[in-house]
Amino acid sequence: MPRPLTALLLVLAALAAGCGSDAGERAGTAGDPAPLRLALDFQPNAVHAGIYTAVADGLDREAGVALDVRVPSSSTDSLKLLAGGRADASIVDIHDLGLAAERGADVVGIGALVQRPLAAVIAKPEIARPRELEGRRVGVTGLPSDEAVLRAAVEADGGDYGSVRTVTIGFAAVPALAAGRVDAVVTFWNAEGVALRREGVPTRQFRVDDYGAPPYPELVVATTRERLAERPELYRDLVAALAAGTRAALADRPAAIAEVAAAADADEDLIADQLAAVAPALRPPLRLDPDALAAWAAFDARFGILEREPDASTLFTTN
Repeated sequence: MPRPLTALLLVLAALAAGCGSDAGERAGTAGDPAPLRLALDFQPNAVHAGIYTAVADGLDREAGVALDVRVPSSSTDSLKLLAGGRADASIVDIHDLGLAAERGADVVGIGALVQRPLAAVIAKPEIARPRELEGRRVGVTGLPSDEAVLRAAVEADGGDYGSVRTVTIGFAAVPALAAGRVDAVVTFWNAEGVALRREGVPTRQFRVDDYGAPPYPELVVATTRERLAERPELYRDLVAALAAGTRAALADRPAAIAEVAAAADADEDLIADQLAAVAPALRPPLRLDPDALAAWAAFDARFGILEREPDASTLFTTN
């Protein structure tokens, strides 16, 4: 899930410039799996099923890497761990990756954890379509991507985005909508959308790629260009391991659910519902589609998430 960038965006480039890669120094002898620290974007949830399955089933070691999965705390995040040399690769929201690169960070995307946007406008059931949000209160976290998602949905439906009243609610989408403090929220259909349904809160979902956005990969695997140049085979093995783990997780969902629930200290029924929701977005595992990435770059520039359209062919490696 996306995390607030705040101070990260001010220090990321400097951190990246000052931190060399030690992946090669930590790699084992020939034939041994190379240790690789992978930072998650958020607390463990069903989008990470392939990661935890790869570790549990030894698929990472079969591919040549020994994954050490790291969960970010409230005081840091995956990009900062990567830039600070405390992770060799990170799961990153694609908008955050674009923002970091725009500010000069040495980052590159190497795989897609999901194949479609996870963002959605989730509204009260009486709101039948996005343009009916005109004049209504919509809760946003404060991240620039939220207002872009909301604007795309409303304008794609022929509405006047300027008449929508946005309210900053942070990451309290579920209680804010459940209590009726707002008429809709910009959040994630695979997480908060599932939570609202489990709590019995009736809603309508307007997923951003059904209203104005291209089918871009919301979460990507990223590293630094320096590390990738030094050990390209290590990162090829990482992508292969995560792809194998994703296929295994989808083939044996109960086992994957148990692994993620244990990692998250969460109810297995919740993880099962999350996985059922997000499973279609996990296929094809780890694939980066150049056309989808180019469409994402144009979308982020058009709706003001990024100041200018990035060159997706250099921000991502699809080889």
